[in-house]
Amino acid sequence: MRILYNARIHTLDPKRPLASALVIDRERILASGGDELLREFDNAEKQDMRGLVILPGLTDAHIHLQYYALGLQKIDCETDTLEECLRRVAERVKNSKPGEWVLGHGWNQNPWGRWPTASDLDSISPNNPVYLTAKSLHAALVNSAALKIANITASTPDPANGQIQRSLNGDPSGVLLETAMELISRVNPESNVEMIASAIQKAQPILWKMGLTGVHDFDRRECFMALQQLHAQDKLKLRVTKNIPVELLDHASALGLRTGFGDDWLRIGSVKAFMDGALGPRTAAMFQPYEGEPENKGILNMDGEELFEFGRRAADVGLGMTVHAIGDRANHEVLNAYQQLRAYEKENGLPHLRHRIEHVQVLHPDDAERLAQLDVIASMQPIHATSDMLMADKYWGGRAALSYAWRTQLDAGARLAFGSDAPVESPNPFWGLHAAVTRRRGDGSPSKEGWRPEQRLSVQEALDGFTVGAAYAAYAENRLGRLAPGYLADLIVLDDDPFTCNPDVMKGFQSSATMVGGEWVLES
Repeated sequence: MRILYNARIHTLDPKRPLASALVIDRERILASGGDELLREFDNAEKQDMRGLVILPGLTDAHIHLQYYALGLQKIDCETDTLEECLRRVAERVKNSKPGEWVLGHGWNQNPWGRWPTASDLDSISPNNPVYLTAKSLHAALVNSAALKIANITASTPDPANGQIQRSLNGDPSGVLLETAMELISRVNPESNVEMIASAIQKAQPILWKMGLTGVHDFDRRECFMALQQLHAQDKLKLRVTKNIPVELLDHASALGLRTGFGDDWLRIGSVKAFMDGALGPRTAAMFQPYEGEPENKGILNMDGEELFEFGRRAADVGLGMTVHAIGDRANHEVLNAYQQLRAYEKENGLPHLRHRIEHVQVLHPDDAERLAQLDVIASMQPIHATSDMLMADKYWGGRAALSYAWRTQLDAGARLAFGSDAPVESPNPFWGLHAAVTRRRGDGSPSKEGWRPEQRLSVQEALDGFTVGAAYAAYAENRLGRLAPGYLADLIVLDDDPFTCNPDVMKGFQSSATMVGGEWVLES
């Protein structure tokens, strides 16, 4: 048993929002309060926190843990110019073995002013196959060597819900959208479970330093296997809620898996489906065309009726649904499906499951309050707003008034769970908190008031998204997200107080010490 005392503790517990001391017994919090705890538990080990600030550990409610961890080893392609991206690729090629795959992530054609092509890469990597995923993870750039290995030619048809970009003569340009990326990923040597487990283990201290003690993961089978391996070896020191890809629904159902199965370290979340693409490559499904692209309304992977069928089969065995939806048409179809699903649950005496929509990036005005009405969790990523604001205004025009609309959702009564979509963005939750509170980028743009400032949140509201909101989405609100008696002792220590500091300071916060399950996993 130990007591952390002489601290400014934001418990997020409505019964006692502020405390100066915590009593921790093994993995749980026994009591919160003041100096009286030092007398009451005089035999406990005492740790003077020197007036530092303590918060509950933060949770990233949407991360691709495998992609993020492995991405730490890839070329950083998030550059202002195509030339700089190519320079970084050339440097990696120079240090690679002949024929070895060269991997990178993070490019975005929008600031470059044009789509990149295979020929851009061919001059610097004629022999090594190159595979660079876009920042959105909904597009990829490859060179001719990679196209040859995958046997992608002018006669290769576009796959369902995907597109091979082509030159005027019909040859593949090197850019693959949505499911067309799988044509390369199936021939690109996949990392084995041991490599993924090692990468995640190496990534954990980085996430702890950022203030994260938990994540909701959206990667696939190999990642789940790697997490189980780490858990069995007692090396998993993040709370992970693991979502199941919709194509494995029948397998999960046959096994009798249900949402919540597992323990406090690794547990089953929901069934993940994709309704559309993304804003960056303009594949998010819209009711009306993108500004300046009269023929483009994005890609809708399925309609609400098809999604309802997945949801019905999942609900029958106690699995919730979580659906990627970015465009207004995609969100509308998901909400239609959820409306049917709520009726189906009620008619058949099934549990009222905590279904989610991932991203909710732009809504039609008629749908603005439907998440709250249907009790659907808005799983959103505040950092997307400041990253995407210029694209949103350019390609959605006036429709962007209801994009990244956290305030609209909160005021309507919807529950928010916040994340990053890493490696699409940095998983640093303090960058997300800064974006949620200011609607500004780190450099202060676009203005003092922020982009569409009517959607800003208070520090408390934003912090709730990374704590109690994320815990609720994981069915763990009775043991995570607060520093209260009976809750798991997951906490972070800060030098400054997000409730009193200038919001611009917040984006530079790091945890100086992180505790998970009563154990200091990071200490400075």
